[in-house]
Amino acid sequence: MLRVAVPNKGSLSESASEMLSEAGYRQRRDHRELVLVDAENDIEFFFLRPRDIALYVGGGTLDVGITGRDLLLDAEVSAAELMALGFAGSTFRFAGPAGEFSDISQLHGRRIATSYDGLVRRYLQQRGIEASVIRLDGAVESAVRLGVADAVADVVSTGTTLRASGLEIFGETILNSEAVMIGRSEHDQPAGLDVLLRRIQGVLVARQYVMMDYDVHIDLADAACNLTPGLESPTVSPLRDKQWVAVRSMVRRQDTNKVMDELYELGARAILVSSIHACRI
Repeated sequence: MLRVAVPNKGSLSESASEMLSEAGYRQRRDHRELVLVDAENDIEFFFLRPRDIALYVGGGTLDVGITGRDLLLDAEVSAAELMALGFAGSTFRFAGPAGEFSDISQLHGRRIATSYDGLVRRYLQQRGIEASVIRLDGAVESAVRLGVADAVADVVSTGTTLRASGLEIFGETILNSEAVMIGRSEHDQPAGLDVLLRRIQGVLVARQYVMMDYDVHIDLADAACNLTPGLESPTVSPLRDKQWVAVRSMVRRQDTNKVMDELYELGARAILVSSIHACRI
């Protein structure tokens, strides 16, 4: 039975469980539930703190897990990213008092507060910057005002919290993070992992694409298909009126209205769009 770690709370939890549900797996209804067995799919889910998931997977206790890329790299364990999941995106940046820092070289000999000490320490070492890295479990943005640190390194979504604390972002992005599926490094693939990854990939594709159907005059079919090439090739079917054909193709969700406009201008009619709930590519 495949053993999978799922975030039990925080920004990763709800989206991770939703993705697994879309992939056809049972998920807990009670947030106090720590273990859930999906016997039909031969899989067992363990709901853990996001920060601990890389440790359990890297240590070999669990087969795979969903966590943040930042948490994986900070853990410094024998686990590897298997697949990016496309949610919980964020950047990891340095920030300091407004006007005090403009480049990370100015951090030499200074104190930096962060919840990701392993990641930050390694980042600074790779760039030859010697600084004191102070680990805090929360409220990192208050460290400068409290005199604990000269600068901070933290996950940034909008930067509002940092600005409210009188801090401004400087230097290059340390890391672009998002939710990822991780597995053990240098181990044989556990039974069932290929099915899990294929299902999750199907969810990702289904979220990125829609199914578009339309009718078009046979003389315009090639031009229409050029607008909707699909993943491999669109399906073209004859209609009762032999001068027209029906076309079905997958189109990127973000391009939906633009493509519909282009098809209409070309002469296509009865243009319909439907969501894709699941797929295998």
